[in-house]
Amino acid sequence: MSDTFRTSVLHVTTGSTESVTDLTRDCEEFLAQAAAGRDGLLNVFVPHATAGVAILETGAGSDDDLLAALRDLLPADDRWRHRHGSPGHGRDHVLPAIVPPHATLPVVGGQLMLGTWQSVCLVDTNGDNPQRQVRLSFLG
Repeated sequence: MSDTFRTSVLHVTTGSTESVTDLTRDCEEFLAQAAAGRDGLLNVFVPHATAGVAILETGAGSDDDLLAALRDLLPADDRWRHRHGSPGHGRDHVLPAIVPPHATLPVVGGQLMLGTWQSVCLVDTNGDNPQRQVRLSFLG
């Protein structure tokens, strides 16, 4: 593989309840090695049909607000045609259409160019699968 492209997989345990997991520090640690001070792009990808990647503020309630909004928009009830797993699990399969399974972010001088209050987060509403992978890829 060329020096212009590096990739790594994070293994994340999200637990048995809905969660927003901040991956920003993991992204920065990956870039310290992969970018080595270069400019480029970081792609964050979740290879799961029931999880997504969001850029949002965490720790001030926005992460809880996101989960509350998703519960309102995608209730865990019996309306879903996709019916295996826990009751309401069909909504978890709709989640990636709203919270996409990827984000591509600018990297300048090896540093992730997020806004002051922005974080890179894994959004997981599927309590049936607490083990997640997140692929980080740097192109620069």
